Amino acid sequence: MPALAALSAYLPQGPGWLPTWQLIVAVTATLNTIGNLTSVVASRKLYNNAPAFVNPLQSRTFAIWTLTSAVVRFYAAYNIENKMIYDIALFTYLFAFFHFGSELLIFRTARLAPANLSPVIVSTTSLAWMLTQYNFYVRP
Repeated sequence: MPALAALSAYLPQGPGWLPTWQLIVAVTATLNTIGNLTSVVASRKLYNNAPAFVNPLQSRTFAIWTLTSAVVRFYAAYNIENKMIYDIALFTYLFAFFHFGSELLIFRTARLAPANLSPVIVSTTSLAWMLTQYNFYVRP
């Protein structure tokens, strides 16, 4: 039990579950970044309808884009009531939704599969959650 108590001191202390969710998504994105920096396998799973377009440069670029989003979401986890950080975090989900949605529906470089369905679900859920709870977390 003492280890759990020590760990909880480092978790976001903001109200509700959204700060914890932001931290979970940030940590997951950081792990995804490592995978995309070291190999093209994860990126090829995302863009599964056009794997020939995925090369090491594209995979590393995607990794840095993912890491940038992770940093913003990490800040949001610990500063959920800061309007500017909240707004920027919200936009990261909007951009992710647009990116993955357009790759699935417009550019057709992806077809539905667990690897690319996950970011669509996370971005959609997070975007809806943040929009509906905006006034709870961000106060004028």
